[in-house]
Amino acid sequence: MHIVIMGCGRVGAELARELEGRGHSIAVIDRDPTAFRRLGSRFGGRRVTGLGFDRQTLEKAGLAEAGAFAAVSSGDNSNIIAARVAREVFGVENVTARIYDPRRAEVYERLGIPTVATVRWTADQMLRRLLPSGAEPLWQDPSGAVQLSEVHISPGWLGHKVAFFQERTGVRVAFLTRMGEAMLPTSRTVLQEGDLVHVMLPSDRVAEVEAACALGPEEERA
Repeated sequence: MHIVIMGCGRVGAELARELEGRGHSIAVIDRDPTAFRRLGSRFGGRRVTGLGFDRQTLEKAGLAEAGAFAAVSSGDNSNIIAARVAREVFGVENVTARIYDPRRAEVYERLGIPTVATVRWTADQMLRRLLPSGAEPLWQDPSGAVQLSEVHISPGWLGHKVAFFQERTGVRVAFLTRMGEAMLPTSRTVLQEGDLVHVMLPSDRVAEVEAACALGPEEERA
Protein backbone atom coordinates (compact mmCIF):
# COMPACT_ATOMS: atom_id res chain seq x y z
CA MET A 1 0.00 0.00 0.00
CA HIS A 2 0.99 3.67 -0.17
CA ILE A 3 1.83 5.16 3.23
CA VAL A 4 2.43 8.82 4.10
CA ILE A 5 4.63 9.77 7.05
CA MET A 6 4.68 13.29 8.47
CA GLY A 7 7.99 14.09 10.16
CA CYS A 8 11.46 12.99 9.12
CA GLY A 9 13.17 12.82 12.48
CA ARG A 10 14.71 9.59 13.73
CA VAL A 11 11.30 7.96 14.19
CA GLY A 12 9.90 9.01 10.83
CA ALA A 13 13.05 8.03 8.96
CA GLU A 14 13.19 4.61 10.64
CA LEU A 15 9.54 3.95 9.86
CA ALA A 16 10.00 5.02 6.24
CA ARG A 17 12.97 2.72 5.68
CA GLU A 18 11.32 -0.22 7.45
CA LEU A 19 8.04 0.13 5.57
CA GLU A 20 9.76 0.57 2.22
CA GLY A 21 11.74 -2.57 3.00
CA ARG A 22 8.45 -4.40 3.40
CA GLY A 23 7.44 -3.45 -0.13
CA HIS A 24 5.22 -0.41 0.49
CA SER A 25 5.45 2.88 -1.39
CA ILE A 26 6.30 5.73 0.97
CA ALA A 27 6.04 9.52 0.99
CA VAL A 28 7.72 11.49 3.78
CA ILE A 29 6.72 15.07 4.63
CA ASP A 30 8.90 17.53 6.51
CA ARG A 31 9.09 21.32 6.47
CA ASP A 32 12.90 21.16 6.69
CA PRO A 33 14.37 19.75 3.44
CA THR A 34 17.65 18.90 5.17
CA ALA A 35 15.79 16.40 7.37
CA PHE A 36 15.48 14.02 4.41
CA ARG A 37 19.18 13.22 4.76
CA ARG A 38 18.17 10.80 7.51
CA LEU A 39 16.46 8.62 4.90
CA GLY A 40 19.74 7.71 3.24
CA SER A 41 20.63 7.43 -0.42
CA ARG A 42 18.84 4.10 -0.91
CA PHE A 43 15.40 5.44 0.00
CA GLY A 44 13.25 5.41 -3.14
CA GLY A 45 10.07 7.09 -1.87
CA ARG A 46 8.84 10.65 -2.19
CA ARG A 47 10.34 13.51 -0.22
CA VAL A 48 7.78 16.31 0.16
CA THR A 49 8.75 19.63 1.71
CA GLY A 50 5.91 21.41 3.49
CA LEU A 51 3.57 21.41 6.48
CA GLY A 52 2.07 18.02 7.19
CA PHE A 53 -1.40 19.37 7.89
CA ASP A 54 -1.55 21.51 4.73
CA ARG A 55 -4.00 20.01 2.27
CA GLN A 56 -1.90 20.76 -0.83
CA THR A 57 1.16 19.22 0.79
CA LEU A 58 -0.81 16.10 1.68
CA GLU A 59 -2.16 15.86 -1.86
CA LYS A 60 1.37 16.15 -3.23
CA ALA A 61 2.38 13.26 -0.97
CA GLY A 62 -0.40 11.14 -2.46
CA LEU A 63 -2.55 10.92 0.65
CA ALA A 64 -5.70 10.53 -1.44
CA GLU A 65 -4.40 7.12 -2.54
CA ALA A 66 -2.81 6.17 0.79
CA GLY A 67 -3.87 3.27 2.97
CA ALA A 68 -2.14 4.60 6.10
CA PHE A 69 -0.83 7.85 7.60
CA ALA A 70 1.57 8.37 10.50
CA ALA A 71 2.10 11.77 12.14
CA VAL A 72 5.42 11.61 13.99
CA SER A 73 6.69 15.18 13.95
CA SER A 74 8.00 16.90 17.08
CA GLY A 75 4.76 18.80 17.77
CA ASP A 76 1.66 17.34 19.44
CA ASN A 77 -0.69 19.91 17.91
CA SER A 78 0.71 19.46 14.41
CA ASN A 79 0.48 15.68 14.70
CA ILE A 80 -3.12 15.60 15.85
CA ILE A 81 -4.29 18.20 13.31
CA ALA A 82 -2.60 16.30 10.49
CA ALA A 83 -4.05 13.00 11.72
CA ARG A 84 -7.56 14.44 11.83
CA VAL A 85 -7.20 15.90 8.33
CA ALA A 86 -6.00 12.53 7.04
CA ARG A 87 -8.94 10.74 8.67
CA GLU A 88 -11.75 13.27 8.17
CA VAL A 89 -10.83 14.99 4.90
CA PHE A 90 -9.00 12.26 2.98
CA GLY A 91 -10.77 9.27 4.54
CA VAL A 92 -7.59 7.32 5.36
CA GLU A 93 -8.54 4.30 7.47
CA ASN A 94 -5.27 3.54 9.29
CA VAL A 95 -4.09 6.73 11.00
CA THR A 96 -1.86 7.12 14.04
CA ALA A 97 -0.24 10.07 15.80
CA ARG A 98 2.73 10.31 18.12
CA ILE A 99 1.91 12.39 21.20
CA TYR A 100 4.47 13.63 23.72
CA ASP A 101 1.93 14.47 26.45
CA PRO A 102 0.33 11.19 27.65
CA ARG A 103 -2.57 13.15 29.19
CA ARG A 104 -3.53 14.40 25.75
CA ALA A 105 -3.25 10.93 24.23
CA GLU A 106 -6.38 9.70 26.03
CA VAL A 107 -8.39 12.68 24.78
CA TYR A 108 -7.30 12.10 21.18
CA GLU A 109 -8.07 8.38 21.43
CA ARG A 110 -11.66 9.35 22.27
CA LEU A 111 -11.74 11.44 19.10
CA GLY A 112 -11.01 8.27 17.15
CA ILE A 113 -7.31 8.94 16.47
CA PRO A 114 -5.06 6.10 17.71
CA THR A 115 -2.04 7.60 19.46
CA VAL A 116 1.32 6.38 20.69
CA ALA A 117 2.75 8.32 23.65
CA THR A 118 6.44 8.97 23.12
CA VAL A 119 7.47 7.50 26.46
CA ARG A 120 6.00 4.16 25.37
CA TRP A 121 6.99 4.38 21.71
CA THR A 122 8.69 1.62 19.78
CA ALA A 123 8.89 1.20 16.02
CA ASP A 124 7.20 -2.18 16.43
CA GLN A 125 4.11 -0.61 18.05
CA MET A 126 3.78 1.94 15.26
CA LEU A 127 4.12 -0.71 12.55
CA ARG A 128 1.40 -2.85 14.13
CA ARG A 129 -1.02 0.09 14.17
CA LEU A 130 -0.27 1.03 10.57
CA LEU A 131 -0.42 -2.55 9.28
CA PRO A 132 -3.03 -4.18 11.53
CA SER A 133 -3.41 -7.49 9.72
CA GLY A 134 -2.83 -10.99 10.98
CA ALA A 135 -1.38 -12.10 14.30
CA GLU A 136 1.83 -10.49 15.53
CA PRO A 137 3.75 -12.92 17.80
CA LEU A 138 5.06 -11.33 21.02
CA TRP A 139 6.24 -14.41 22.96
CA GLN A 140 6.49 -18.17 22.49
CA ASP A 141 7.10 -20.88 25.07
CA PRO A 142 10.34 -22.90 24.76
CA SER A 143 8.55 -25.87 23.21
CA GLY A 144 6.97 -23.65 20.56
CA ALA A 145 3.48 -25.00 21.30
CA VAL A 146 1.92 -21.85 22.74
CA GLN A 147 2.40 -18.21 21.86
CA LEU A 148 1.24 -14.74 22.90
CA SER A 149 0.14 -12.70 19.90
CA GLU A 150 -1.46 -9.37 19.14
CA VAL A 151 -4.39 -9.98 16.77
CA HIS A 152 -6.30 -7.63 14.51
CA ILE A 153 -10.04 -7.99 15.07
CA SER A 154 -12.82 -7.16 12.66
CA PRO A 155 -15.13 -4.24 13.61
CA GLY A 156 -17.83 -6.90 13.87
CA TRP A 157 -16.40 -7.97 17.24
CA LEU A 158 -16.74 -4.48 18.73
CA GLY A 159 -19.49 -4.26 21.32
CA HIS A 160 -19.21 -7.95 22.20
CA LYS A 161 -17.93 -9.28 25.52
CA VAL A 162 -14.49 -10.85 25.82
CA ALA A 163 -16.09 -14.13 26.93
CA PHE A 164 -18.06 -14.31 23.68
CA PHE A 165 -14.95 -13.48 21.62
CA GLN A 166 -12.97 -16.22 23.39
CA GLU A 167 -15.71 -18.78 22.91
CA ARG A 168 -16.07 -18.10 19.19
CA THR A 169 -12.35 -17.85 18.34
CA GLY A 170 -10.96 -20.45 20.77
CA VAL A 171 -8.30 -18.12 22.21
CA ARG A 172 -7.63 -16.76 25.71
CA VAL A 173 -7.44 -12.95 25.89
CA ALA A 174 -4.36 -12.21 27.99
CA PHE A 175 -4.76 -8.44 28.08
CA LEU A 176 -6.02 -5.42 26.14
CA THR A 177 -4.27 -2.16 25.37
CA ARG A 178 -6.90 0.58 25.60
CA MET A 179 -6.08 4.27 25.16
CA GLY A 180 -2.42 3.45 25.46
CA GLU A 181 -2.75 1.59 28.77
CA ALA A 182 -2.65 -2.18 29.35
CA MET A 183 -5.60 -3.71 31.17
CA LEU A 184 -6.62 -7.19 32.30
CA PRO A 185 -10.15 -7.84 31.03
CA THR A 186 -12.84 -9.84 32.76
CA SER A 187 -15.31 -12.07 30.96
CA ARG A 188 -17.73 -9.12 31.00
CA THR A 189 -15.33 -6.61 29.45
CA VAL A 190 -16.70 -5.30 26.16
CA LEU A 191 -14.39 -4.87 23.17
CA GLN A 192 -14.17 -1.24 22.07
CA GLU A 193 -12.90 0.61 19.01
CA GLY A 194 -9.16 1.15 19.23
CA ASP A 195 -8.50 -1.84 21.51
CA LEU A 196 -5.33 -3.80 20.82
CA VAL A 197 -6.12 -7.43 21.64
CA HIS A 198 -3.38 -9.72 22.95
CA VAL A 199 -4.23 -13.42 23.07
CA MET A 200 -2.70 -16.76 24.06
CA LEU A 201 -3.18 -19.46 21.44
CA PRO A 202 -1.69 -22.76 20.21
CA SER A 203 1.05 -22.05 17.67
CA ASP A 204 -0.43 -24.56 15.23
CA ARG A 205 -3.73 -22.65 15.12
CA VAL A 206 -2.40 -19.22 14.10
CA ALA A 207 -3.93 -19.25 10.61
CA GLU A 208 -7.28 -20.47 11.95
CA VAL A 209 -7.36 -17.79 14.66
CA GLU A 210 -6.35 -15.05 12.21
CA ALA A 211 -9.29 -15.99 9.99
CA ALA A 212 -11.74 -16.06 12.91
CA CYS A 213 -10.56 -12.66 14.20
CA ALA A 214 -10.70 -11.10 10.73
CA LEU A 215 -14.35 -12.14 10.43
CA GLY A 216 -17.03 -10.70 12.67
CA PRO A 217 -19.29 -13.16 14.52
CA GLU A 218 -22.08 -12.68 11.99
CA GLU A 219 -19.79 -13.32 9.01
CA GLU A 220 -18.26 -16.30 10.79
CA ARG A 221 -21.71 -17.77 11.39
CA ALA A 222 -22.68 -17.26 7.73
